[in-house]
Amino acid sequence: HEVGALPEDPRFRAHGEVVQHQGVTPDYDKSQWINEKEKLGLDFPNVGALVAPSPGGPMPWCPLQLPYFIDGTTKLTQSNAIMRYIARKHKMCGETEEEILRVDMLENQIMDFRMSLVMVCYNPDFEKLKPGYLEQLPGKLKLFSNFLGDRKWFVGEKLTFVDFLMFDVLEQNRIFEPKCLEPFKNLKDFMDRFGALEKVAAYMKSSRFLKMPINNKMAKWGNKKE
Repeated sequence: HEVGALPEDPRFRAHGEVVQHQGVTPDYDKSQWINEKEKLGLDFPNVGALVAPSPGGPMPWCPLQLPYFIDGTTKLTQSNAIMRYIARKHKMCGETEEEILRVDMLENQIMDFRMSLVMVCYNPDFEKLKPGYLEQLPGKLKLFSNFLGDRKWFVGEKLTFVDFLMFDVLEQNRIFEPKCLEPFKNLKDFMDRFGALEKVAAYMKSSRFLKMPINNKMAKWGNKKE
């Protein structure tokens, strides 16, 4: 089951250069991955994935298929490791100490923000939890808006890999609540600037781009292809 979400990010690189990750099984046949994962020389061939819990139970994790990346003798798993590897090649991790600190902090803040939506979408009580998520969403977006300020990109004048992450997670939330960015002009302008990057725009118009689904089949929202 191919999803947009986290595996999508490594495909955007170097001002929109498309880099495909591997390991997609569109027909959701896990055997295609299970039969191959130990043959690829990957250090960590499994990844923890959220699965739907029983009502009232904790959110369990199970090892499922993951994106992997092979570049010559380099073999990587984990989305963030893949993104950082590609970003370093293109000098997109920040240059000054201040820029690097902003990249590091925002990368982790984005992950927390992403997971807050994931936890709602995969919960059997999704409909009950959705209003609470929407209630606190403006406050979280305001923090990102303040962090961006009047900068062109989130670190400054130069594009870094966290801009790709930020675009992705903001777009997911805009799909979830189409008007959520309306109060934040600088976030809307950021989305327009990023989406207008030549190679990003071309990719998003291509058949390879998946706007939906952004979650797996077991999710209560964002699990269907448009």
